Amino acid sequence: MWLSQYIERMNDKADSSLSRMLSVLDLFSDQRLQWSADDISAALQVSIPTGYRYVRMLTDSGLLQRSADSQYTLGPRIIVLDHYIRQADPVLQHGIPFMKELVAQTGLDCVVSALLGQQLLDTHRELGQAPANLSYGRGRPRPLFKGGAPKVILAGWTPTALHKLLDARIHEVAAAELPTEWPEFRRYYSQIRKAGYYLSNGELETNLAALAAPLHHSDGTVAGALSLVTSVQRMAVIDVEKLAQLVMRAAKDISARMP
Repeated sequence: MWLSQYIERMNDKADSSLSRMLSVLDLFSDQRLQWSADDISAALQVSIPTGYRYVRMLTDSGLLQRSADSQYTLGPRIIVLDHYIRQADPVLQHGIPFMKELVAQTGLDCVVSALLGQQLLDTHRELGQAPANLSYGRGRPRPLFKGGAPKVILAGWTPTALHKLLDARIHEVAAAELPTEWPEFRRYYSQIRKAGYYLSNGELETNLAALAAPLHHSDGTVAGALSLVTSVQRMAVIDVEKLAQLVMRAAKDISARMP
């Protein structure tokens, strides 16, 4: 009995140490792209030897690399992993031909977005005739309550999941000028779900508009969003209903082909 308990404690300790070591990668952001081993140790509240051990192991694996002045940045292994992610992504495997077709039909940029955990990321973009200058690209998390893509994704959530999200991030909801009372919040997303698409006009970036429709897994759950992006001025002279039909049809075709 004592042996099994001892092994379980050792496993828990190892899992905790691995989790803390991998949390080093979470320290990197647009605001801070370089860290010293000492600063990493302080941020994670671990001893200096432990912090240096984490850095050494991550550097040996290629997840970190040493730069000038004993600073560390994210390593080249992440670029390789991103390549594998692209190759394995079922949305991209089946969706890129339809994205190219949408670009050919409309001349607008076409973007696929996905919710990973509670981070919204653009995963692929096909450029149109006059490519938009997007602040957010592949790998840079986007706000969860502004823009077409996150709204059509959240509209597909169950009421229970949506309610929990509201409770957990109510300050972000308020900052996005969305309803903070549950009945109105639920009604807002229900209307988007019923429409089947959402037009974002200057919400995320004041000069850009996007029309988004949801992508679905075979079981009906939301897999992501397909969007056409252009300037606010150009969207103002486009037949939105016709554009919505094109995007929704492409999203449906992509969804039908995903495993």
